Amino acid sequence: MSTSIVAFVIVLGVLIFFHELGHFLMARLFRVGVEKFSLGFGPRLFGKTIGGTDYRVSAIPLGGYVKMVGEEPDADLDPAMVPFSFTHKPLLQRSIIVAAGPLFNLLLAVVIFFVVFQVSGIYVLRPLVGDVQEGSAAAAAGLRKGDVILAIDGQRIESWEEMAAKIVASEGRVLGLAVNREGESVNLEVTPELKAAQNIFGEAVERYVIGVTSAGEFFPRELSLAEAAGLSVVRTWEVTKLTVLSVVKLIQGKLPATTLGGPIKIAKMAGDQAREGLVSLLFFTAVISINLGILNVLPIPVLDGGHLLFYAIEAITRRPVSLKVREVAQQIGIFLLIMLMIFVIYNDIANP
Repeated sequence: MSTSIVAFVIVLGVLIFFHELGHFLMARLFRVGVEKFSLGFGPRLFGKTIGGTDYRVSAIPLGGYVKMVGEEPDADLDPAMVPFSFTHKPLLQRSIIVAAGPLFNLLLAVVIFFVVFQVSGIYVLRPLVGDVQEGSAAAAAGLRKGDVILAIDGQRIESWEEMAAKIVASEGRVLGLAVNREGESVNLEVTPELKAAQNIFGEAVERYVIGVTSAGEFFPRELSLAEAAGLSVVRTWEVTKLTVLSVVKLIQGKLPATTLGGPIKIAKMAGDQAREGLVSLLFFTAVISINLGILNVLPIPVLDGGHLLFYAIEAITRRPVSLKVREVAQQIGIFLLIMLMIFVIYNDIANP
């Protein structure tokens, strides 16, 4: 339990810091005064004031905030501070400041993936055939257990994922396989078949397959700086896309709400990953950072996405959303977030 708590605090602290750092740096870039930079909510525990900004750690560690000059449109403001007021900045600058938090969460994921890939490389699933299903396209083509797929249609294959992607994309046309069989080169032709399957959300789909399973053999591969950089961006995009799809499936009711996890589940998972090793914990941190970034751009008042929604309306109507409407929307947003927090904590307890 102590490992889970320590890992949870570290992971959450890093994610909150980078999120708020995005807001902070963009505010500084556009010459907006920053009164407070807080990790956590509630009473101030400790901190230091530098250059007019109170850098603090607060009592409730489930978030953080950057308090900017003139952030509340109805607040009394010294005329001398108007040039440094957030509210008085152009719409584009305000939008960039707000969007920077979620974007920095995505940037953090890219950086973490890059560091891990550069230091540890990657483990690649070898295109080694484990089992061949009876009556399958692979069996008809003459593929055998222990065969290594070297190329498809003359294009070199380095991983099981590459092989599977080419089969899925074949649309049923005949593929030429170059195979290593016990040290000898064998050329085969296989015609993928369209079969019913399930995607990661449990939905029925159809995809082209040949009827083989992996032997589950991995091999390490070092990456150059360019390869690590490129793969870190690709991996961040893949996780981002999966996260957005998951949110959509939840809204559509195609993904059960019981899959939502709260702070207890995150703490447990963080502890599990910490026990697996630093690399596992870093990967987990990157994934959670992406999830936090996506969550914050949802168009819910109180979240960054809610503010961006108001700015979009302002851009269309050419005037800010009224203070009364924003206040009501903020109250609704707070209520929704409280209900969501209660629900995910219940999920954590009911589904340990």
